[in-house]
Amino acid sequence: MGTDTRSAADLLALDAARETDRIAGAIRDQVSRVLKRRGVVLGLSGGIDSSVAAALCVRAIGASRVLGLLMPEADSASDTTALGRRVGDHLGIRTVLEDVSATLEAAGCYSRRDAAIKSVVPEYGPGYKSKIVMPVASEGDRYRTFALVVEAPDGSRTQVRLTADAYLAIVAATNFKQRVRKMMEYHYADRFQYAVVGTPNLLEYDQGFFVKNGDGAADLKPIAHLYKTQVYQLAEFLGIPEDIRRRPPTTDTFSLPQSQEEFFFSVPHQTLDVCLYGLNHGLTASDVAGHAGLEPAQVERVYREIESKRRATAYLHLSPLVVKEQPEEKIS
Repeated sequence: MGTDTRSAADLLALDAARETDRIAGAIRDQVSRVLKRRGVVLGLSGGIDSSVAAALCVRAIGASRVLGLLMPEADSASDTTALGRRVGDHLGIRTVLEDVSATLEAAGCYSRRDAAIKSVVPEYGPGYKSKIVMPVASEGDRYRTFALVVEAPDGSRTQVRLTADAYLAIVAATNFKQRVRKMMEYHYADRFQYAVVGTPNLLEYDQGFFVKNGDGAADLKPIAHLYKTQVYQLAEFLGIPEDIRRRPPTTDTFSLPQSQEEFFFSVPHQTLDVCLYGLNHGLTASDVAGHAGLEPAQVERVYREIESKRRATAYLHLSPLVVKEQPEEKIS
């Protein structure tokens, strides 16, 4: 393992024009030749990943063959739909609004979640808001547990440690959101003979930050090889509106505003990008520390966190398991 003297920006720098052409060519081939679909459909959240994925699809097959779905629900941020529609208008693609709140209500998404929250915060009820947070990965090796932040109607906030059962129940309930949205995407894919585009970047794909058979389901994932920093580079090259590029990455899953860092990654994506790059390319913690703005011991902790998440979420990447046909016995 040798010392890498390049800056963090250099480590993750792309030839944006060349990469755009390469991805667009892959999308064209995958949609028409491999999947044999007429176009593509994807959810537009107003975030950077779905915006870049949509722009790449437009480059690949033209705006008339790209459909964007706007799928807000009761807990969505107030600007989610407007930003998603802004991206669609900017790219010149058709968008369809599908509010999935009623479907989620019927499935018990909100009631199941609230019951789990009440098991640790009994007073939780109408007018309350909440989110799940976790400690920062680089700040020590202490046992890290999830906590619940609750905001009362008067604006006061409390934070309580989540029991394992309450955490699993809340996550299981909120996972309805990603699965219902994906169901809607496949409805339109079936309706128009389109392919479904998934929008995870490399951090999300590598670390398992997706819901199995929810946002993890797709026919193609055109930016799953790109570090988040590189997605932003392509966004600038592709001319994604600046307000979209400046918007902090969020989960848009809980009723309180929540960053991806708070809920899952536990370190800023710029830092995690560099650490993941270093781990993927065999760089030592000392090699990476200066690039990441951390001490070597902190990088080691992030390395361990990356490996731990890979092990814990390996199940999400698996295809359905089947029993293989037993080989026929040879007759001598």
